[in-house]
Amino acid sequence: MNGLLILLIIVLLGVAAWQLSKIFSLTQLGTKRDDSGVANDRDNNINGYLMFAFVAFIYIVTILSFVKCGSFVLDTPASEHGKEVDNLMNISMVIIFIVQTFTQFLLHYFAFKYRGKEGQKALYFADNNKLEAIWTIIPVIVLAVLILYGLYTWNQIMYVDEDEEVINVELYAKQFAWEARYSGEDNTLGKANVRYIKDVNTVGVDMSDPASQDDKVVAEIHLPVGKKIHFRMRSQDVLHSAYMPHFRAQMNCVPGMVTEFAFIPTLTTAEMRGTAMMMKKVDGINKIRAKKSQALVAEGKPALEPYTFDYLLLCNKICGASHYNMQLKIIVESEADYKKWLASQKTIAATIKEANAPKVDPAAVTPDAAATVVVDSTKTIAEAVAKK
Repeated sequence: MNGLLILLIIVLLGVAAWQLSKIFSLTQLGTKRDDSGVANDRDNNINGYLMFAFVAFIYIVTILSFVKCGSFVLDTPASEHGKEVDNLMNISMVIIFIVQTFTQFLLHYFAFKYRGKEGQKALYFADNNKLEAIWTIIPVIVLAVLILYGLYTWNQIMYVDEDEEVINVELYAKQFAWEARYSGEDNTLGKANVRYIKDVNTVGVDMSDPASQDDKVVAEIHLPVGKKIHFRMRSQDVLHSAYMPHFRAQMNCVPGMVTEFAFIPTLTTAEMRGTAMMMKKVDGINKIRAKKSQALVAEGKPALEPYTFDYLLLCNKICGASHYNMQLKIIVESEADYKKWLASQKTIAATIKEANAPKVDPAAVTPDAAATVVVDSTKTIAEAVAKK
C-alpha cells in the first residue's frame, strides 16, 4: 500500500511539473527564442560547467560512502588465509580508486575544455599509436599482476595435501536451511546421495557404506581453533552458496556435484567478541535494538533481546522466498571443548536405529511384568516383554 501511494505521488508531481512547464511557455510568448534545436555557445558553456558539477558530485558521494559506510567493512579476519584475501582486496580497491579518480577528472575536464564554440572546428585524427600503446600496455601489466597474485593466493587457499591432517565436514544446503555432517573416528565422510533421503536421514547418507556408520549430523557447527577444516558442500535442490564472511570463505553449492573449501580458524568466538571493532559494532547494534524495543513495548509487544556476536554460515545466493532463513551458527573453540562437544553428538546410525525401533505402549506393560523383565541388550524392550 505504501508503495502504491509513493508511486501515485511521483506521478502527480510529474503531472504538476509538466503543467508548470506549459504555463512557463505561455509566459514567454512574444519573446525571441531559438527553436532550431542546434546547440549554441551558451548551451555548450552550460553543459561544460555541468560536467564539472557532475565530477564534483561523484567525488562527494565517494567520500560520503567512505565516511558513512566505512564501519560496515569487516575488520580482523578469523582465518589463516583471511589476511591474504584482505590484502588482495585492499590492493584492488586502491588501484580502482586511484584510476577512477584520475580518469573521471580527465573525462569531465576534457568535455569542458573542448566544448563546442561557434566557428571552431574539431581536430580529427584516425589513430595515435603512442596513445594506443599507453592505454593498452599499462592496464595489461596491472591486470596481469593482479590476476597472477590472485591465482597464487587462490591456489594457496584451496590446496589440501592428501597426507595433511584435516577435519572433514560436509555442509548440506537445501531450501531453506543448512545441515552439517562430521566424519567420525575414521575421519572419512561416508557416501551420500539425495536418493537416500528418508525420514531422519535428511542428508541422504548411504548407510551401506562402512564409512557412514560413525558420521554425525548436527544442528550447529563447532570448529577447533588452529586446526584445518576441509569443507565439502552439496545442494539438495537449487544453487546455494556457503558464505562464512568472517573466515573470508565462500563456495557455491551446486546440485549434483560436490564442491570444497578449506581454512584454519585463528580466533575463537570468545576472542572475536573481545576485539575492539566487534565490541563497537555490537554496541551500535544494541543501541538500535534498544530504540526499537521502546517502540515495540509502547505497542504492547515484547522487547528485542540484546545482540550477541556469533560466527554464521549464510547463503549468498538468492535461492527463494525464505533465502534469509539460511543461517547456521558456527562456534570456534579450543580443541578440548570441540572434542567434548563432538563426543556428545549421536551418530547418524544411532539416530536411524532409534527412529526405527518399535514403539512400546507403556499402558500395555503391567507393573509386575515390568519389574521382572530382564532386558537383553541385544533385543528390544518390546521383544523382552513379549517373551516374558
